[in-house]
Amino acid sequence: HVQLVESGGGSVQTGGSLRLSCSASNSPYCLAWFRQVPGKARQGLAGILTRPGANPYYPDSVRGRFTISLDRARNTTYLEMNGLKPEDTGMYYCAAQRDWLQCARRTPDYWGQGTQVTVS
Repeated sequence: HVQLVESGGGSVQTGGSLRLSCSASNSPYCLAWFRQVPGKARQGLAGILTRPGANPYYPDSVRGRFTISLDRARNTTYLEMNGLKPEDTGMYYCAAQRDWLQCARRTPDYWGQGTQVTVS
């Protein structure tokens, strides 16, 4: 079992930045961030394997604007979001997987409670 606790989120202007944080109770193989907009399925935004040297995953919609990072000593992942757009508004979730396959590209095994991001 992995417990995930998010912090950050809030309201920002178009073009602004936010940093989300997620503290995990232990070290899973994969930590990821998802977003859900009303009426749409949750979409993976970024994923990172906890082994050293792994390259993070980003879909085209956020590549170049969002950056995921990992503090291995603290089991904490961060999502830096820059150049925010109104379409980035939604509920953001931290997630974890028990294995390394398709990190952020399949349904995770564990979810955080979510944090709201509003861009106007």
